Amino acid sequence: MATSAAVKEEEAPATRFAKEQLKAIIERIERLEEEKKAISDDIRDVYAEGKGNGFDVKALRAIVRLRKQDPNERQEQETILETYMQALGML
Repeated sequence: MATSAAVKEEEAPATRFAKEQLKAIIERIERLEEEKKAISDDIRDVYAEGKGNGFDVKALRAIVRLRKQDPNERQEQETILETYMQALGML
């Protein structure tokens, strides 16, 4: 019985450290999730402001998405799209 108690005492600091580390990680994730939600709300507000000023929200989102792309990649996608549209008689 004394041997199992000694083993538990040896494991306790490591277990305690792991629990504290896990708790810290979870709390960081929760804080980041809160920040992400706040930023998401801010972005939604900016789109609403753009809409209120007469801008098309779909177009704004498309432009933001396009600006994130590499210019060469964007050009390649536009060329493929144009080729497909010509093949379908859409241009």
